[in-house]
Amino acid sequence: MSQKIGTEGAQALAEALKALKTIEGPATLDLQDYGIGNDGDQALSEILKTNLILTTLDLQRKEIGDDEAQVLAETLKTNLTLITLNLGINQIGSEGAQVLSEALKTNTTVTTLNLQSNSIRDNGAQALSEALKTNYTLTTLNLQNNSIGPNGAQALAEALKTNSSLTTLDLWGNSIGSSGAQTLTTLDLLTNSIESTGILALAEALRTNSTLTSLSLGNNSIEGNGAQVLSEVLKINTTLTTLNLQSNSIRDDGAQALAEAIKTNYTLTTLDLQSNSVGPNGAQALAVALKTNPTLTTLVLRTNSVGSNGTKALSDALKTNSTLTMLDLWGNSIEDDGAQALAEALKTNTTLTALYLQDNLIGDSGSVALSEALKNNSSLTTLYLKRNSIWYKGLLAFSEAFKTNTTLSILDLRGNLFKDKIALELSAALKTKSTLTTLDLQFNLIGDNGAWVLSEALKTNFTLATLDLQNNLIGPNGAQALAEALKTNMTLTTLDLEYNSIRENGGLALAEALKTNSTLTTLKLGRNSIGDNGAQALSEALKTNSTLTTLDLVATTIGDVGAQALSEALGTNSTLTTLNLQSNSIGDDGAQALSEALKTNSALTTLNLQYNLIGFNGAQALRQASQTTKRDIQL
Repeated sequence: MSQKIGTEGAQALAEALKALKTIEGPATLDLQDYGIGNDGDQALSEILKTNLILTTLDLQRKEIGDDEAQVLAETLKTNLTLITLNLGINQIGSEGAQVLSEALKTNTTVTTLNLQSNSIRDNGAQALSEALKTNYTLTTLNLQNNSIGPNGAQALAEALKTNSSLTTLDLWGNSIGSSGAQTLTTLDLLTNSIESTGILALAEALRTNSTLTSLSLGNNSIEGNGAQVLSEVLKINTTLTTLNLQSNSIRDDGAQALAEAIKTNYTLTTLDLQSNSVGPNGAQALAVALKTNPTLTTLVLRTNSVGSNGTKALSDALKTNSTLTMLDLWGNSIEDDGAQALAEALKTNTTLTALYLQDNLIGDSGSVALSEALKNNSSLTTLYLKRNSIWYKGLLAFSEAFKTNTTLSILDLRGNLFKDKIALELSAALKTKSTLTTLDLQFNLIGDNGAWVLSEALKTNFTLATLDLQNNLIGPNGAQALAEALKTNMTLTTLDLEYNSIRENGGLALAEALKTNSTLTTLKLGRNSIGDNGAQALSEALKTNSTLTTLDLVATTIGDVGAQALSEALGTNSTLTTLNLQSNSIGDDGAQALSEALKTNSALTTLNLQYNLIGFNGAQALRQASQTTKRDIQL
């Protein structure tokens, strides 16, 4: 929330800085989200000219315009200690950028300058580029979202030819276009309208560049021709390790060209081809490359059209490939045939640790094959099977495999509509399973019976840390069963019960469990209508609980009474850092109570009260609390 400490407040801070001569370690002045007024800027500026300890100044979201930027620029010309200056999300235009650039020509201490989300445009970028030609200390320059076009980009690129200190230049979210890309070599170029013609010049730079390790060209329009140009570069480039080409319409011909390149390239470790309309032919070409490539560890083919034939080819490569650790095939319609092929590969592959197969129309036969592979596979730790078509036979096979598998730690089975059968089968595995740490069962309609079965498993399971049961038709009885398990379970740290129907009684039961549970750190009960009584019970628990750090009570029909109870708990609780009360019925009384609690509570850092019934008085009290305590209060 934006606040204003005003001119007088800034002047007072300036006087304090004047008196402060020494401090142990670097000093930081964070005025983010606080408007200070023009005279306040000048007061701070005068002190910064002589202050000998301040190293970081954060003025993000402070409504700074060109005039205020000029005042700060004068400061930079003489200040000898400031290292980091954050001016992001302000109103600085090209004139402000020009005066800051003049200061950078003589300043010898600032290494990081953040100007993201201003409006410096081409003229501002050109001015900064002039400064970069002589400045030898700036290492990081953030120019995201500044309406910079091709002319500004070309000027910056020209400066980079002689500048030897800048290591990070961020131009995300501008409009540099193809002509702008013709001279840029060391940049994040995500979403910049670059076409295949712009890639030609970039490729020329990459042929001789010896420093670039990561190149992001996602969400441009390089197409197959651009991918072919880049593939030629990859054949000789020896430094690039990460290449992101997602959403570029490179299709099969682009994928085939890249595949040829990675047959001989021995430095690239990550290749992201998400959303590129790559079909079976492109996947088959990549598979052939994987058989000989010794360095690629991550291949992302998410939301393409690989299909079962493409998956079969990739699976065949996995039988001999010994470097790939992550394969992402989310949303590729691999179906049962593709899953069966992957299963065969998993029986012998010993390096793949993460496999993403969400939204792939995998049914029982594919699931059975994968589960059989898991019985012997000793490397896979993460398996995502969200929103497939797995039914009881596949579920039964998985539950049997989990009893003997010794490496899988993250399992995502969201949206397979198993109902309570999944809980019944998995609970048996959980009682003996020694490695599973994360289980995601969202959208499976397990109901109270399923929750009860899982709760029984939690009483003896000693590995599961995260359990996600969102959208599962769990009522008060299911919540009560889970609460009983929490009284003895010593490993679960995150429990998500959002979008269920646990109501007041479920909230009361969970609150009682929190009084003795000593491991849970995150509890999400959003959209469960626990009401004021549930909030009061949770508040009582918070007075003694010393582990919970995040409590999510979004849209739980809490009013002023519940908010006042939570406020009382905050008076003594010293561990809760995040409290989300969004979309309730809290009014001025509840808001004022919470603001009073914040005056003494030193642990809570984030409080979300958006979409309540808070009026002027309540909002004013919270703003004052935010100002004096520097808390993130969202209204």
